[in-house]
Amino acid sequence: MKRRHFIRNTALASLLMQLPTSAMSLGFGDGKRLRTAHVGVGNMGAADLEAISSHELVDVVALCDVDTNALDAAKKLHPNAKLYSDYRVLLKEMGEDVDAVIVSTPDHTHAPVSMMAMEMGKPVYCQKPLTHHVTEARAMQKLAEDKNLVTQMGIQVHSFYDYKLATLLIQAGIIGKVKTVHAWSPKNWGYDGPEPKGSDPVPKNLDWNLWLGTAAKRPYKEGYYHPGDWRKLLDYGCGTLGDMGVHIFDTPYNALQLKVPTTIVNNCRKPNGYGFPEKNTVTYMFPGTKYTDKTLKWVWYDGEGAPAAHEDLKLPNGDKLPSQGAMFIGEKGRLLLPHFMKLPQLIVDGKYEDLDMSLVPDQGPPVRDYGAEGKKHYHQFVDACLGKDECSAPFSYSSNLTETILLGVIASRFPNKTLHWDDATAQFSEEEANVFLGGEYRDF
Repeated sequence: MKRRHFIRNTALASLLMQLPTSAMSLGFGDGKRLRTAHVGVGNMGAADLEAISSHELVDVVALCDVDTNALDAAKKLHPNAKLYSDYRVLLKEMGEDVDAVIVSTPDHTHAPVSMMAMEMGKPVYCQKPLTHHVTEARAMQKLAEDKNLVTQMGIQVHSFYDYKLATLLIQAGIIGKVKTVHAWSPKNWGYDGPEPKGSDPVPKNLDWNLWLGTAAKRPYKEGYYHPGDWRKLLDYGCGTLGDMGVHIFDTPYNALQLKVPTTIVNNCRKPNGYGFPEKNTVTYMFPGTKYTDKTLKWVWYDGEGAPAAHEDLKLPNGDKLPSQGAMFIGEKGRLLLPHFMKLPQLIVDGKYEDLDMSLVPDQGPPVRDYGAEGKKHYHQFVDACLGKDECSAPFSYSSNLTETILLGVIASRFPNKTLHWDDATAQFSEEEANVFLGGEYRDF
């Protein structure tokens, strides 16, 4: 090797050693554009595809879905992308022709796809909740850390103006130390009925085996699984808590710098072995942080009629609560955060007070364009992959948030029973609950 080539290559190697693995992974592209593969392109997956591909430096090179109708629709928008029904085949065949993977499947497939992609050194954007099981959340956090990968959970409101403002206000002490949080959604992603009997013909557009993926095999039944009802069912979704809870928990969780709770109790109906309860009231207790009292109580309500009436939730002038949102209860007052696209409201001594904006850095004018706000979060991921930004909801953060959510989901298996969680061992004191921390993967 000529001396000048040796010096050049040695200098390049030295530079690469200083770069994060995520940036190095772009070495098989030109490092100036991001080539993305999208696993799951129907419903929310279609929205994810549109938002990611709206970045001017993104090239969509692969599309994957078990439903050919969704795949055909996505193909019309990205005619040059290669098409797949099996994510495993995509990742093996495309290999170094993919720089980052976007995972927008039902919850039970989040971890299998993400883990395979990360094992190959790919940055991953994964929809919320991050995983279906607690063990998966911890495994994904560790793998992302071990490989130093760019990661982002798909929780777009994390980057919205209103939510960032609420975080800054709470951390600036606008209501003092927080002792309680109430959060709610009247949505019903539960199912109190019986498990359906029999089977229906699988639609020609659907590969049912691939849709089930690592979940246990069961017969197809029209109207119960694909395309939209899987969130209600134990084997595939995480109920209302896993859907809306992640969004609504996010800001209080982030603002108060929480990690995971010590106790969890869910007031709900008895388990039926098939669907999540249609109504849940979950009470968490968290260790205190610098923004809270010695401990923090958190109460989540979902289902029809949520939230239950409570003195903490009464508004001035007899006003009605927003249909979804969170209320911080502090030593100096309360802060109401509607969900979504509305400014937080300060309540002191039973009256509304103006927000003291001098407490926080200038956030610029409020944005009221959902599309523009939503794309921020996606574009942040793209820019981070290109070494131009950092993600605000990486797996190091979102895995803990997801774990907290999933502990409440597990508590629905033990109605009205307080479960005690040990963060260090990742185990419940109640041995019978530990069975639900993970699940067996089916070969398919």
